Amino acid sequence: MRQIRLLLLPIAWLYWCGVRIRNILFDAGILKGFSPDIPTICVGNLAVGGTGKTPMTAYLSSLLHGNFNVAVLSRGYKRKTKGFKIVSTESTVHEVGDEPLLLKLRQPSAIVAVDEDRMNGMVELFYAYPELDAIILDDAFQHRWIKPGLNLLLTEYENLYTHDFPLPAGRLRDSLSERKRANLIIVTKCPENLTADRCREISAELKPNPTQIIYFTSMEYGMPQPVFSESAGKLKLTDMQPVFAMTGIANPKPFVDYLQKHTALLAAKAFADHHYYSEDEIKAIFTELARSTSQAVVVTTEKDAVRLLKLKLPEEIKKRIYYIPVSVKFLFNSSEEFNNQILSYVRENKSDSSFH
Repeated sequence: MRQIRLLLLPIAWLYWCGVRIRNILFDAGILKGFSPDIPTICVGNLAVGGTGKTPMTAYLSSLLHGNFNVAVLSRGYKRKTKGFKIVSTESTVHEVGDEPLLLKLRQPSAIVAVDEDRMNGMVELFYAYPELDAIILDDAFQHRWIKPGLNLLLTEYENLYTHDFPLPAGRLRDSLSERKRANLIIVTKCPENLTADRCREISAELKPNPTQIIYFTSMEYGMPQPVFSESAGKLKLTDMQPVFAMTGIANPKPFVDYLQKHTALLAAKAFADHHYYSEDEIKAIFTELARSTSQAVVVTTEKDAVRLLKLKLPEEIKKRIYYIPVSVKFLFNSSEEFNNQILSYVRENKSDSSFH
């Protein structure tokens, strides 16, 4: 791995130069971003995938939904359509992408939309919902044509951006210097027993500026839910329950580690991030499982589950596929402080909101 990284470093340097020049042009005002008058919260990162943006976006949407008219705007990564689309509970992953559909299914009353052109997406949202108080931009830290009022920068505990390299030698898609644009830095997927001393070490490494606040979060796993609710009963995870883990996400390790700790994990199969599953792939997994045990179930992530919903599978397979929902948990009793920051920002900036 180290040798491959060394070979890729010249290409990574060229990539970094291109990214750096683009950012300099925006910083100098040669390329101009637009600042919406409406409160706009960006959830993003410096690396590609795996930092927990979707759970954080869901957290913010749920937090704001009871108090304000809020919408989530995503590009709809890997969808097979173009342009602006409002996500409904009847949408498919091919139409809107897996993450926007997950957000809509988790909170059916929420407004969720997709558009690869974020500027056009915001205009369309205002046209469709003129009463909006705030917009959450999912994965838009690099989309500098829009200047959010509040930037949330996520970095994963096991893969801090300070340890990474630019693409393709590493996972960084942006320059480390761009962390200066963040208002809040959130270290995600931390162990629940994280110590205050370790937090201080990480904070020193991340080197926040005086106005930036660092939060530490972990992933809280919920009870397993049937992917096809009409076919399966309840499942309780125990160390006696044989489980096959199936994932198509950027970093499956925390999920697999959780199953390893709480079940009799038989094996794990990792597909590519945002993988579109086929009926044959799922049937092949169950054929393999039948050779070892008839009691095993397939457990996957919530993001994977939405990519399975439209598959035409036999009932005996459907009733043995479950997903585990995850939510964000703020460590060190910091959730109230974080929530108040988000709510105050929207409350203080929502009056006479418009888009110019």
